[in-house]
Amino acid sequence: MATRSLTITTPPTTQDYEGIILASWSGLTFATTDVGAAAEFPNFADRTVQVIGTLGVGGSVRIEGSLNGTDWVVLTDPQGNNLDITSLKIEAISEATRYIRPNVTAGDGTTNLTVLLMCKKVL
Repeated sequence: MATRSLTITTPPTTQDYEGIILASWSGLTFATTDVGAAAEFPNFADRTVQVIGTLGVGGSVRIEGSLNGTDWVVLTDPQGNNLDITSLKIEAISEATRYIRPNVTAGDGTTNLTVLLMCKKVL
């Protein structure tokens, strides 16, 4: 298993972007069953994830959360569906965990994904 690094950016400091942070993990593949390095955003209640790139045959990325950074569980969308993402899309995340990460759980040699996470503080 390879751990892909996390890139964190903040939009310009204006009223429109106040309290927003953007995180991304790129180069996630199934060949090495990649996971993303844990992002720690406990004070950001609103979270949205987007998966882009090439899923390949049977590609899937699981969005996981943890309170201790060791024990990981699959997070859910507002409808209660597990965030085992098998198509390129955007989903809201229901749980506000201390840590969050993507985990590539299926795919083939062409699987190459980027996972984007936007978090917003409730002001």
